[in-house]
Amino acid sequence: MRKNSLLTMACCLAMLVCLPAAAQPERWQQEVDYQMEIDFDVTKHQFTGQQTLKYTNNSPDTLNRVFYHLFFNAFQPNSMMDVRSRTIQDPDRRVMNRIQELSKDEEGYLDVQQLSMNGQAVDYKIVGTILEVNLDNPIMPESEVTFEMDFTGQVPLQIRRSGRDSEEGIDYSMAQWFPKMAEYDYEGWHANPYIGREFHGVWGDFDVKIKIDKSYVVAASGYLQNPEQIGYGYEEAGQKVKRPKGDKLTWHFKAPNVHDFMWAADPDYVHTTAQVPDGPLLRFFYQADTLQENWEKLPEYTVKAFQYMNEHFGKYPYDVFSTIQGGDGGMEYAMGTLITGHRSLQSLVGVTVHELIHSWFQGVLATNESLYPWMDEGYTSYASSRVMAHLFDRDENQAHAGSYQGYIRLAKSGLEEPMTTHADHYQTNYAYGTASYGKGAVFLHQLSYIIGKEDFDKGMLRYFNTWKFKHPNPNDFKRLMEKESGLELDWYLQYWVNTTHTIDYSIKSAIEREDGLSVTLERLGKMPMPIDLEVEYNDGRKVMHNIPLEIMRGTKNKEDSEREWEFHAAWPWTNGTYTLTIPGAGNDIKRIEIDPSNRIADIDRENNKVLIEEINAEETP
Repeated sequence: MRKNSLLTMACCLAMLVCLPAAAQPERWQQEVDYQMEIDFDVTKHQFTGQQTLKYTNNSPDTLNRVFYHLFFNAFQPNSMMDVRSRTIQDPDRRVMNRIQELSKDEEGYLDVQQLSMNGQAVDYKIVGTILEVNLDNPIMPESEVTFEMDFTGQVPLQIRRSGRDSEEGIDYSMAQWFPKMAEYDYEGWHANPYIGREFHGVWGDFDVKIKIDKSYVVAASGYLQNPEQIGYGYEEAGQKVKRPKGDKLTWHFKAPNVHDFMWAADPDYVHTTAQVPDGPLLRFFYQADTLQENWEKLPEYTVKAFQYMNEHFGKYPYDVFSTIQGGDGGMEYAMGTLITGHRSLQSLVGVTVHELIHSWFQGVLATNESLYPWMDEGYTSYASSRVMAHLFDRDENQAHAGSYQGYIRLAKSGLEEPMTTHADHYQTNYAYGTASYGKGAVFLHQLSYIIGKEDFDKGMLRYFNTWKFKHPNPNDFKRLMEKESGLELDWYLQYWVNTTHTIDYSIKSAIEREDGLSVTLERLGKMPMPIDLEVEYNDGRKVMHNIPLEIMRGTKNKEDSEREWEFHAAWPWTNGTYTLTIPGAGNDIKRIEIDPSNRIADIDRENNKVLIEEINAEETP
């Protein structure tokens, strides 16, 4: 009996070996189609809503439950966001203990009165900022269902991103304001409680009607459908508002192929526009005040920023973008942003540029920024530095210095955590912010050093055009850059993202021999890197000596024509030192320096450069 069992097992194993490997399934995405009607009471700061949601399950999975986000419930005393803010080592100064101190009429909430699927009531319960829905009839793969919901909400005092009565006097910043279906993808459900960090959403179409007091001007994601009905000259800057009779107006917006919907409202908004050549119409909503002069200059800079982004990072796919005064700093949303407006011109341009660039990395590429905040915030910070250098005629090579300095401070602080950490679960805001923004930006600029600026720039365009509207992950980005450069880059992703290992290279020695100057380089940090070693001669000639890593399986191309380039044998990552010989007498050489472009995030650059005359002086008796 046992002999037969062993024979059967052996045959099965042989069959498995002979079977072809299973193909990777196609990347699928869920789909949503929202229709919402909101009746807003500005005296109570409350609203009622009806939502019809067509939900398409494009996954191969049967769904027995669904989840909605109820973000406004975070703005209640003792919510997870409140507790997190009061207990974290370095709380966000905008939040601190403010949620704990809210009274009943100041706090926020979203409450669901009824919910049905395909006309049948479903069982649900509210757990903080998440609505858990159990389905009697599961949603089968490749099928569509319709959810219908009645809900109510109260707008909290403006604390973080959304709310009422901001410090600058904006009445309503309506972000994360509606019951929003959580994302379900190849990793499962992403029903993360809201503690004030990042988001992940399902792409779809939004059809939203907002009924509000007629004295208000509404700015929102998408395209206004009824400018004639509301009597507002939405297409002409400066046109006066002509209100019809009645207490309220209904503003009707449609936003196609987005994963969120934001709006803001204030009676004192000024509305202006600017057109990007071969690009979107830009709208600006702000209160006329002493800084109006800066807002009047903002459109010119914003147009140029869109032109730069369209050329270097991929074309913005929508026909409108709105910059809206509101919120608590700057925050990106579908087809628009909320920013504070009491700023100097450069600060106003800077926050606008940063938030509009999110339209590429969070709005269109839309990685799961809860899992990979550095792919959104970091990439946006990198592109922002380039755009600001372009707008204000600065040296692009120095544009990322702040990101490097911030990262190196974190690396030396002992507080750094791997970038694989979920955004919500960093132990400090400092570690989260610097890793997401600074170290994420360095990831890109340092990659341009590894594969070369030309291939990198081509890769960024290819990344956008290949992965727009597809929620790419880190491996998707890495594989694309490998295809563009012809180099293996898994080591870079693993070291930089998965660990907190640092980079530190030094010139250990430079000794004159008969056949030239023998230079020994040493890796002091745990993270390996390819090396560009520049040799400057006394006659002004410069030669770049490139030493690739063996695990790259190749090297980058020459990056510029100002220097001669020489390529050397690869450096095995296991070896702590590497010696090369530079032809010529040592007294002909003025300087040798590791990475003169400053693109390696070397935590100690003091040992990266040697002046030969100093060595000769040391050797003189």
